[in-house]
Amino acid sequence: MLTLALPQIQAGLAIPEADIGRVVAVIRLGVLPALLLAALADRVGRRRLLLVTIGGFTAATLATAFAPSATAFTICQFLARIFIAAEEMLAIVVITEELGAETRGFGLGVLGAFGALGFGVAAIVLAFIARLPFGWRALYVVGAVPLVWVTWLRRGLPETRRFAEEKQRRGPEAGLAGVLRPFRELVVAYPGRMLFLVGSLLAAALIGHTALTFVSKFLQDTHGYSPGQLTLLFLFAGFVVYFGTASAGVLADRFGRRRVIAVALVLNAIGVFFFYRSSGVVIILAWIVMNACWVGSEVLFGALGSELFPTSYRSTASGVRAAAATVGGSIGLWVEAQLYPLAGSHASAITWLLGLAWIAPLLILVSLPETARRELEEIAGGSA
Repeated sequence: MLTLALPQIQAGLAIPEADIGRVVAVIRLGVLPALLLAALADRVGRRRLLLVTIGGFTAATLATAFAPSATAFTICQFLARIFIAAEEMLAIVVITEELGAETRGFGLGVLGAFGALGFGVAAIVLAFIARLPFGWRALYVVGAVPLVWVTWLRRGLPETRRFAEEKQRRGPEAGLAGVLRPFRELVVAYPGRMLFLVGSLLAAALIGHTALTFVSKFLQDTHGYSPGQLTLLFLFAGFVVYFGTASAGVLADRFGRRRVIAVALVLNAIGVFFFYRSSGVVIILAWIVMNACWVGSEVLFGALGSELFPTSYRSTASGVRAAAATVGGSIGLWVEAQLYPLAGSHASAITWLLGLAWIAPLLILVSLPETARRELEEIAGGSA
């Protein structure tokens, strides 16, 4: 909703044009505290933390609707980002631990596809933003309602088998040592894997997150799209993205995570260039390519972030992966804000960032082991 209704939120809260990128960057940094929740899940369990995070996200989403100022809005969305980021980290871990080697990619692709579906539902509501009482604020009220239902459904979620076995093997942990253990093991056991994964994510997110943040604003401000036209675009193109994201998991199961991620990132960069440098129907086609390839690569980065590390600190590793992506996105937004006065437009500033688009695919291909069609225990036994 933040991305879709960014122009309306900016106008309603009187946020200056030069500051909007910084506001979004601060909000996205909510992923960093979420890392602590993810690490806690390696100690107390995935199920318990998923119950906490859905409750916190519901409350923060509802509070956003009543934010009286840009500062209050930023705080509410920062808190919401903490909980929804932890949700994403833990959901990926649960699917990774519960599905077999031949279907993990498919399962994570379906997860990403449902995320795209949620974006489509938000786009439908956006079409009525001018008619809704209180405008963009109503979006957050509407968004909070189904979250209450999800919270109720979450009660029946079982703990993953792998975590239950690991907890029984490890025994009870107490004190600060127990909290810090996953971080310590992550650094000591697999420093190379984590270093290269973080490096590739920083480079990829710097472009991917920044480009997608300004999509709605660019279409409305530069090309005169109305909220209703945006809804039609997102519904049509989002339908393609939905199946493309699910397909990314299937392709990764067949051809490997690294190869599919590298191709997706290259195609994403091409889509970004033509989206911000073209007009007419080319924009729509470029948006489909840009969005589908970025969401698909995010899904597979999530797979790598969980598959490369053992059960005892898999959730912590997933949190570090998400934190790296968010830091990269925030750096991208900060850099874009610095380039904006020089470039003269958001579109030019974003396309200037494409000069870094080669870094992430190269790191992925040459530095990380393949995880497709391999059991988690086999992957964990490999070299760092």
